[in-house]
Amino acid sequence: MSEKKNKKEKLAEEIEQEELNSFDESEETVEEEVTEETLTEEQAKILELENKLDEVENRYLRMQADFENVKKRHIADRDASQKYRSQSLAQDLLPALDSFEKALATTSDQEEVKQILKGMEMVYNQILVAFEKEGIEVIPAVGEQFDPNFHQAVMQDSDENAGSNEITAELQKGYKLKDRVIRPSMVKVNQ
Repeated sequence: MSEKKNKKEKLAEEIEQEELNSFDESEETVEEEVTEETLTEEQAKILELENKLDEVENRYLRMQADFENVKKRHIADRDASQKYRSQSLAQDLLPALDSFEKALATTSDQEEVKQILKGMEMVYNQILVAFEKEGIEVIPAVGEQFDPNFHQAVMQDSDENAGSNEITAELQKGYKLKDRVIRPSMVKVNQ
């Protein structure tokens, strides 16, 4: 009987050992599953945070580029404003300058009128000097080739002594401020 008992005890021990082993294995499997789940959750969180970081970095870089563009645009606007600051004043003075030119074109034999015209010519020359200091120049016209960027053709001429597209007369002076045309010259162009 003791042999049977030993066999039963051995069998019971073996079964118990197998159960323990299977319990250990299942516990390891659960631990592996928990570890894998935890790892994948942590990896997912890391990926999510990395994506958010990339998005914030991109937004920061875009904002920095926008700021640089606004800064450059502001500098360019300020430079243009400084360069062409006298344009509106010149445009306002051009009709007065035209009137001076018409008055100076008159002639008289009276000494008083000659003195007035001389004074007007001095004022006219002072205005031209002030214009020159600001970079305002008269656009050359008579004898030049017609250029639609600087001249406005209002009449045609058929002069045999002048070349084709040559300006034969200037009806109103044109002016430019540095590289910008304030007013084009009104001209008569040969055919």
